[in-house]
Order: sequence, then C-alpha cells, then structure tokens
Amino acid sequence: MSPSARLGLGPSARLGVALAGMTVVSQFHRAAVGVVAPELAADLGMGPGALGAANTAFFGALLLAQIPVGVALDRMGPRRLVLALTAIAVPAALLQALAQDGAQFLAARFLLGLGCAASFMSVVVLAGRWHRGPAMTGAVARIFAWSQLGILAAGAPLAVVSGVIGWRGAYAASAGLTLMLGLLWWRFAADDPPGAAPRMAPRETLAEVLAGQFQVWVTPGLPRILALHTVGYGVMATLLALWAGPYLNDVHGLDPAARGAVLLAMGIAVPAGQLALPMAERALGRERTVLAMAGVALVALLALAWPGLALWPAAVLLVAVCFFSAYPILLVTQGRGLFPEHRVGRGVTTVNLAQVLGSALLPVLVGVALDGFGVAEAGYRAGFLLLGGALAAGMAGYRFLPRG
Repeated sequence: MSPSARLGLGPSARLGVALAGMTVVSQFHRAAVGVVAPELAADLGMGPGALGAANTAFFGALLLAQIPVGVALDRMGPRRLVLALTAIAVPAALLQALAQDGAQFLAARFLLGLGCAASFMSVVVLAGRWHRGPAMTGAVARIFAWSQLGILAAGAPLAVVSGVIGWRGAYAASAGLTLMLGLLWWRFAADDPPGAAPRMAPRETLAEVLAGQFQVWVTPGLPRILALHTVGYGVMATLLALWAGPYLNDVHGLDPAARGAVLLAMGIAVPAGQLALPMAERALGRERTVLAMAGVALVALLALAWPGLALWPAAVLLVAVCFFSAYPILLVTQGRGLFPEHRVGRGVTTVNLAQVLGSALLPVLVGVALDGFGVAEAGYRAGFLLLGGALAAGMAGYRFLPRG
C-alpha cells in the first residue's frame, strides 16, 4: 500500500497536496527578500533601486517564461512541466545563498523565477480538469490560500532563521525545501482525474502554435480582465514581498523580529481574504466583489500616504491591503472560461502574463520614488500614491472596457 493510501488520501487530495506544496515554495521564493532586505543591502551593497530589481528579476523571469510555459502546459501537461522547472529552481535557490554581490544575487533571482514559472497556472489548468463550475473556483481559492504559507514562512520564520544561521544559511535551507516539494510533486501530481481518458495534445506546427497564441490575444473580453489583473496582485506583492519590510524599518524603526511580525499578519490576511472570497461572491456577485475589494485596497493605499501616520494605523492598513487583494482569483477563473480546452494553457498564462508584468514593474516604481524623494517618509508616501494610481487605473479598465 502506498504512503498516500495509508494516510487515506484519494487522488484529488493527493493532487491538492502536490499543488499546495509547489505553490507554497513559489510564494516563499517570491517573498523571501523583504524581511532580510536591510541585511542584503548591507552585505551585498544593494541600494533601494537594486533591492527593487531583486523582485523585478524574479517576476521578469516569470514574465519572459509565460508564453513558452503556456505552450508547454498545452503540449507536455502540468505534471512534466513543473517537474522539469523544479530542476532549475533548486540550484537557483542555492545560488542566492552563494551570491557575493548584487549582480550575482539578481542572476540567482532570475533563474529562480524561471523555476517557479508554471506553479500557479498549473493550479488553474488542473482545477478546470478536475472540477466544474463553482467547485473549480473553490478549489483554486483553497490552493491559493494554502500557498500563503509560503508568504508566512518568508516573514517572521525567515527572520528568526536568518537571525540564527544568517540569510545565506536560510536561503540554502530553502533549496533543500524546494527539492523535497519537487519530489512530492513527482509522487502525487496527475494531469487527469481517475477514469478520464489521457489528453492527447493536437500536433501543431510552429505556425499553428503562433496562430493559436494570437487567437488567445484577440479573445473578446480579455483586455478588461488584463487591465485590473496587471496591478491587482502586483500592488499587494510589492508591499508584502519587498517594500513593507523596509518601510517599517526606515519610517517606524522596527527591528527584524518586529518587521517579521507585521509581515506575518499581512501574510495571514492574504489567505483569510481568499477563503472569504466565495462567500463574498455569493453575496455580491463576481464583478461587484472584484470592484468592492479593489476599492477598499485603494482606500487603504491612499491612507498609507497620510503624513505622519503612526505605526499601528500603518500596520492595520498594510494588513487591509493584503486581505482585500484576494479578488485576482476571480479574475483568473473568469479568464480561464474565455478559452477552449486545447488553448487553456496559453490562455491562462496570457492572463498571468499581465499579473507578472505588474509584479515586475510596480516594485521598481516604488524604488524610483524612494530614489527621487529619499529613503524616508516622503519617499514611501510617494510610492503608496503611485501604487494607488496604478490600482485606480486598473479598476477603470475592468469597469469600462468592452466585455466581449
């Protein structure tokens, strides 16, 4: 009897464990800069712009990988693709620990982004194959909520571990964790539910692959989803994964443990919002839920730019941004429904492309504000206002662009 059978895990549960594991480690790697950013800056000589570029390198790799990942999802299937990319993620995580300067650290972050490029869109593809209707949205929301354990681990736990064995030791340990979860994926993941005929990808020439990608890009109703998805997740990730930690250090003088505690609260707020999402959707409907949650996040960002804001209100507002940034899940499931099954990999990665683009650019935008206004309250206030403006523009696109 297999270990999973002895634990009473059915095929769907095994898949859920595998998906949760890979998305947890992906989230950890995305967020594992902010809480140790001051130490990285000191040891590797990285200023605000370079720290912003550390996350940009990760998300830039995700951005470049999305189109080939979409084709590979349709051709190879999620199981084989994620396993292959994990072989890149493991050494890349180790290279972070070995970096001797900012350039080497940025290179490691770029490779790590490539290694994590298929984790989340595999959830969306497989959820649509294993579940139908509201069950698919619920499955995606649960996996995305579980994935936030990676965000939590990149907060106070990472701060504690790095305090004991240093940030290099903590990053080396993350390489071992990535390897373990890759082996779990190999053991538990499956592309199709039991009894379903294996999917055979249609043979396509390069011209047909490119034509299919073009058909995805011109899908009616897609631009309005991309408008908000470009900034919806990116605003939250910019704060949680990078700039909230330095903000709490530079403006409020918090030490690593205290910074980690606030980041932990922010990380807990993300899955809490995601688990509340189905109830909100039932009460308000999909589009009202999206706009209502985005609107609250926008108000919180603008409030963070208030002059002389005290620590506790600032911490509450940071947590609020994270809680009310759950709505991109609805954008992803709405986007998946626009595409036929044989192009769903290319479709969902196109939707994700917008998210990755925003996540790559928004941290740099805040870094530019800090370079221009100084690493002090004025610089962070400008950064919050820029993030709020980006979110307001995305909301306008979602509300007013053609629905198709």
